Amino acid sequence: MKRRSLLQTALASAALLPLLGSAAAWAQDKWPSKPISYIVPFPAGGTTDILGRLIGQKLGAALGTTIVIENKGGAGGSVGSEVAARAPADGYTLLGGTISSHAINVSLYPKLGYDPIKSFSPVVLIGSNPVVLIVKADSPYKTLQDVLAAAKAKPKTISSASAGNGTSQHMTLELLGFKSGTQFVHVPYKGSGPAIQDVIGGQVDMMFDTTVVAGPHIQSGKVRAIAVSSAKRLESLPNVPTIAESGVPGFEVVSWQGIFVPAGVPKPIIDRLHAEIMKILQTPEMQDRLKSLGMQPSSMTPDQVAAFQKAEVEKWAQVIKAAGIKLE
Repeated sequence: MKRRSLLQTALASAALLPLLGSAAAWAQDKWPSKPISYIVPFPAGGTTDILGRLIGQKLGAALGTTIVIENKGGAGGSVGSEVAARAPADGYTLLGGTISSHAINVSLYPKLGYDPIKSFSPVVLIGSNPVVLIVKADSPYKTLQDVLAAAKAKPKTISSASAGNGTSQHMTLELLGFKSGTQFVHVPYKGSGPAIQDVIGGQVDMMFDTTVVAGPHIQSGKVRAIAVSSAKRLESLPNVPTIAESGVPGFEVVSWQGIFVPAGVPKPIIDRLHAEIMKILQTPEMQDRLKSLGMQPSSMTPDQVAAFQKAEVEKWAQVIKAAGIKLE
């Protein structure tokens, strides 16, 4: 009797398997059936926020839903990234991941609340861009050599703002100090928005930031660009020399922006997100907008993004160790 009962249970379970598979497929077919959260792990006004809002509006229309931008800044993108890592793997949480949150922070923070590779699945790499060194419009520092000379004459007196510890702005500053033999005062903020305002106001001497954020302020004349971190000069800033040209040979830093989902999101949903976002990024309007912001658009597949990210994690781990960079 007992054996028969077990047999009946097994048969019933087997019969349910196709139904469960159908239910999962049905759930994916019905996705999205509610608004999608797009977590930006930085305050409003920064590069990740600007790109999230540009893409989010068009993505919502393409998916027939609403993309809700949620700014959760702190610890160089770590706070918002940890929130996203713990979200359900149902396709209703997107994360604007960056070089800091998904390549640098793991080597800086001893107790990071997520694994940049294991906790997420990449969807797209939006693009990459160098950072530009800016000073207040009437700053006495007109070239990078002016900055380095002042920093060498009086170490730890030149202050430089950033969007937070571990961000590309912070790492670029640390690398500049390491390669040029100078020491600066790092002033971390909770995002690029408040940081650049203090540069404009003269509370901080300088700042590295992406052209996405710094570009409008350079064009308006509120700040002056004195060097870029790319290997070559930017088309959008042809008169601004590279850091390598300015006396630090071989210097190059490129920041990047991507979109991730929590690990475990079904592949069909990732594929749909990738396809829709790539359609948006490949429109002439968006290509022109990204290039005007100084970004080099990307066409990587999710697998290619994963390989690229892994290489970035390894590269920055080596750089941070060699430069002896430590967070206080």
